Amino acid sequence: MTVKIGCIVEGESEVATVPLLIRRIAANLYPELPIVVPPPIRCPRNKVVKENEAESLRGQRGLSDDIHSPNDPEAIRGAKEWLSHQMENNRTYSATTDQPALATLFDIEQARQADSFDKCYRDIVWLIEELQKAGDPTNEQT
Repeated sequence: MTVKIGCIVEGESEVATVPLLIRRIAANLYPELPIVVPPPIRCPRNKVVKENEAESLRGQRGLSDDIHSPNDPEAIRGAKEWLSHQMENNRTYSATTDQPALATLFDIEQARQADSFDKCYRDIVWLIEELQKAGDPTNEQT
């Protein structure tokens, strides 16, 4: 059985990042389960919703070798600017190129210490489990 997951994202960089993240989590928990994530649909937040970083990225994509996670990553405003300040040789963080690349490298378990990422992780796991149950012909749904 193949599980197909469609996504709606807000930003341009998430178009490449979200499928990578979903496939990465699925491969870790369900390596035998084929996951297909078509390119997400990009939609502004106000059309959908009604009223970051780990030591595992040291030395990656221009980040310094001695970077430390912030004490309270949930409190950071301007995370892209924070990342740019952590880069060497006056390099600037680019969400559209760096974000997907970093999504393949960071330590997922360490990132789960941040409440917002842990919620995202749990939601992805729940979604995969529900899709897997729905596609299982031996599963009796009442």
